[in-house]
Amino acid sequence: MEATRLIGKKLLRCGYTTGSCSAAAAKAAAQMLLSGRAPQTVSITTPKGTTLTLDVLNPELTGEGCRCAIQKDSGDDPDITNGVLVYALVAKLPEGVVLHGGIGVGQVTKPGLDQPVGEAAINSVPRRMIAQALREAAEECAYQGGFDVTIEIPDGVRLAEKTFNPHLGIVGGISVLGTTGIVEPMSDEALADSIRVEINVLAARQTDALMITLGNYGYDYASGSMGLDMSDNVTCSNFIGVCVDAAAEHGYKQVLLIGHIGKLVKLGIGLFNTHSRNGDGRIETLCACALQAGADLPLLNALSACVTTDSALDVLEAAGIMEETLAVLNKRIGFYLGRRLPESVEIAYVCFSNAEDRNCILFQSDNAEKIMNKWRK
Repeated sequence: MEATRLIGKKLLRCGYTTGSCSAAAAKAAAQMLLSGRAPQTVSITTPKGTTLTLDVLNPELTGEGCRCAIQKDSGDDPDITNGVLVYALVAKLPEGVVLHGGIGVGQVTKPGLDQPVGEAAINSVPRRMIAQALREAAEECAYQGGFDVTIEIPDGVRLAEKTFNPHLGIVGGISVLGTTGIVEPMSDEALADSIRVEINVLAARQTDALMITLGNYGYDYASGSMGLDMSDNVTCSNFIGVCVDAAAEHGYKQVLLIGHIGKLVKLGIGLFNTHSRNGDGRIETLCACALQAGADLPLLNALSACVTTDSALDVLEAAGIMEETLAVLNKRIGFYLGRRLPESVEIAYVCFSNAEDRNCILFQSDNAEKIMNKWRK
């Protein structure tokens, strides 16, 4: 694709996700199935609103339906899935859409992930993108029936061993991911530089308070559930340390940090770059906090078997010590943030969960409400 981002004086090319590839491949295969002709290109609109027109590869009419492929392009992002072929095999059904994971697409074996145990590791947003792409193909051909779809990524079996999927309980392949459909160029140095530049631009507005959200989840929660004005916000991704340091360097007096527990928990061990390649430590941190809160060995063993923080919270809540454990984590985060920043900078933080059964603020610093008032709409 032609979209680029200016990152640290470098013009870097964006790419598109495995979710976009899956949706495009499904649409192309459906078009071929319904029209009898293999398309040379196929167009989809991503959740971010970007229209992608992609080349269709390896169209094939099989005894089961039609099969087409899209080649993943990660742009200038260092992504191990760059160049892989994502296939969709599509057949007719009387109604609805039934989605399967074929070769190279992982299967979920542990609870707490985006999909339930036993399902293909095709996340929610790509599933919606695939369904939308199929609706478009059906409308184009005046087709009233449904589709049976199998997503395949043949190289996914090999690539899965280079990811965290086996640790998370996703076996047999990689995950089909993407919340926006677009891969932004995210090299560490370039992204850190871009964060500093963004803070510099905000500081030029002569405001004394900065809001930091950790990603799309944090931004959406702050703007939606918390109802905050996001005009003085910077999204730091994994670079919490870079962001709070830059805030101090630019003379901010107050900083509000808002993040999902899956990221913010890592501050409980002083980890200020939360990318998984720098280490995980989420569950280990919660185990340490739970131990300090009075957890016994069976509970710690149950916690250590969890693969996500939300599933760990379920275990802690069932044992009746979730609030005590989070209170310990709250103090740890406050300690490490306080040790990082000079006394001239007052920092507050809010930790939330957006799980369906626990969509709430889990804990926040004592000064959070006071500082949040600066962004109340």
